[in-house]
Amino acid sequence: MRFDVLTLFPEIFSGYTGQSLLKRAIENRLIDVQLHDIRAYSHDKHNTVDDRPYGGGPGMVLCPEPVVESIEAVQAMPPRPGRLVLLTPGGRRLTQQVVEQLAEEERLTLVCGRYEGFDQRIIDLLEPDEISIGDYILGGGEVAAMVIIDAVARLIPGVLGDEQSNQTDSFSQPDGMLEYPQYTRPRVYRGLEVPEILLSGNHPEIARWRAEQSLLRTRQRRADLLPDTRQTSTKNQPNQTKS
Repeated sequence: MRFDVLTLFPEIFSGYTGQSLLKRAIENRLIDVQLHDIRAYSHDKHNTVDDRPYGGGPGMVLCPEPVVESIEAVQAMPPRPGRLVLLTPGGRRLTQQVVEQLAEEERLTLVCGRYEGFDQRIIDLLEPDEISIGDYILGGGEVAAMVIIDAVARLIPGVLGDEQSNQTDSFSQPDGMLEYPQYTRPRVYRGLEVPEILLSGNHPEIARWRAEQSLLRTRQRRADLLPDTRQTSTKNQPNQTKS
């Protein structure tokens, strides 16, 4: 899997790509992260990439020329264009299901926004997949790009030491519920003991306990993830058409 990241601040990624699982995955050539500076495609000696918005208003907007031309240049690199993802608060929300879709790609091109966002013509011309990692505002899309790289990389065979570990994570289980509580040594810590069932060696009973705990935790913390709730929520949503 290759990730191409277009950003105004490529140096932000140096520490992130040089640590832990991601570092090993890059060294083992399981993933490739290429950084591209959008400023390199600006049209003046000052490397200008933003300007004041037409119609007035606060802040600055990313200009279409350097963004579009940087994307076109990166997409033209071999072996083939990547799936184009624009990181913006107005995009569809990132979920584990979306991560799994992205993991099926051979290459992803992630474009990081800054300032007040992108000139609309960037979106109109390139028709990217717009994705948001949550209902809040960040200083830029770099953190969002890291989130996508991290989430997708976990699904690449060989990246995790135990290939089954991501199957039991929250949101990755077949029913989409939260993960059950986990325990390790010591058996007793500050008066709190590991549940006896986990020490029994009875794997069918352990599996049953974990399923019950997963359901209980999901009901308490994220009832919207329960199947009945999801179906009701879907039925109550108005029909939407793409504008």
